[in-house]
Amino acid sequence: MKIKEKSVAAFRYTLKDESGKILDSSNDRDGPLEYLHGAGNIIPGLERELLGMEVGEKKSVKVEPADGYGFRRSELVISVPRTNIEFDGDIVPGMRFHAEDGDGGVHAFVVVDVANGNVKMDGNHPLAGVTLFFDVEITDVREATAREIAEGHPHMEGCSCGCHHHHHDGGGECKCGGKCDCDNDGGDDDCCGGGCNCGCEHDR
Repeated sequence: MKIKEKSVAAFRYTLKDESGKILDSSNDRDGPLEYLHGAGNIIPGLERELLGMEVGEKKSVKVEPADGYGFRRSELVISVPRTNIEFDGDIVPGMRFHAEDGDGGVHAFVVVDVANGNVKMDGNHPLAGVTLFFDVEITDVREATAREIAEGHPHMEGCSCGCHHHHHDGGGECKCGGKCDCDNDGGDDDCCGGGCNCGCEHDR
């Protein structure tokens, strides 16, 4: 069976940047990444290239930023008064929060500086503006169930939303696109909304 719309496929992958540096690999995870084709579970450029592949097939894929994690946006670098963030303890560079952007969208933000009573945070995806190079191998293809099609993601044992904790990004988006309560690996891919008067909520 070949990958098609409304099929569930699993694949092993290695992701590199233009210099050949490995950014992510399924070898570092529990197993191949499973996704529902056509549901936006993975970045568009990669999903498009996997269409029509079948079990055992391998492929090298180049994904430009426009079809990956987009380009950096200056408006996603924000400064928030420290007093507006309801978080006990020191806030230091590298910490992650969720906050609303100027359009009301919720993004994962990384603290880049704390000075003069303000917290500067960057909401750009870590791979924004980066051309991505994937080496993939298809390990399974099957028909999606009616429930998977309706909910827009594969169902996996031990996870109520079907999320596979996949974030090449190191950064902040649950690929199932849902509001997940399955952050079993202690990672940062839970999807959430504000929670305090500044719109920020620290990743737990």
